[in-house]
Amino acid sequence: MLTEHRQELILNLVNEKGSITVSELREKFGISESTARRDLTDLDKAGKLTKVFGGAIAMEGGVTTTELSMMQKLEVNMDEKKRIARYAASLIGPEDFVYLDAGTTTECMIEFLTCKEATYVTNAVAHGRKMAQKGLKVIMIGGELKAITEAIIGAQALLDIGRYHFTKGFFGTNGVSRQNGFTTPDQSEALTKSAALGHCAIGYVLADEDKFRKTSAVTFAAFEEATILTNTAPTGHYANCRNIIVVP
Repeated sequence: MLTEHRQELILNLVNEKGSITVSELREKFGISESTARRDLTDLDKAGKLTKVFGGAIAMEGGVTTTELSMMQKLEVNMDEKKRIARYAASLIGPEDFVYLDAGTTTECMIEFLTCKEATYVTNAVAHGRKMAQKGLKVIMIGGELKAITEAIIGAQALLDIGRYHFTKGFFGTNGVSRQNGFTTPDQSEALTKSAALGHCAIGYVLADEDKFRKTSAVTFAAFEEATILTNTAPTGHYANCRNIIVVP
């Protein structure tokens, strides 16, 4: 088999499975370990996959710098978001001091919040209003309002967050990547998310399956820094991640 053809087949396998090991390549193609490693090195240098210890992983998707409005996001995967949100809301107990990040999936949680003894802190104007209407105890973060996501951001928001110590935090994300972590298009919003997550004893990122293998412009946390709540079991090199919970 020609090298070029074998490397094309290897790339197809990696993209299909998400990852592959040198041992799997040896068995699949009947080649030596050095040949398998050389093929992976060639493909890595060509920017077609990412070589890692013992094998390779698929390249993550390209970087996204645009962001949908809240109204546009409400039209995307709403059934999946509600399923994740229902489970997330069930994790809140009467002693919790909760941070609720801006976003459509976190907004879906409000419908399922029943614990009135907990205290809720949010940087989302719509979230705060809806929770107050339900009779929940709400604290609003102060700062600058970002119109497109209706999130409070900026220096004052960071100062406010820095004074709090949350038992649990629930966050939205635009992308989930093992290489690039949790990402969002806006630097100021990323700083706010990062600060809040850093003040949570337990942090949860709510991400439907479409968010995986996607990267936005700015990372707000490494992949291992939060537990991911999602609706479908991820495949490939996400399959055995201990920080992923597939909600029932």
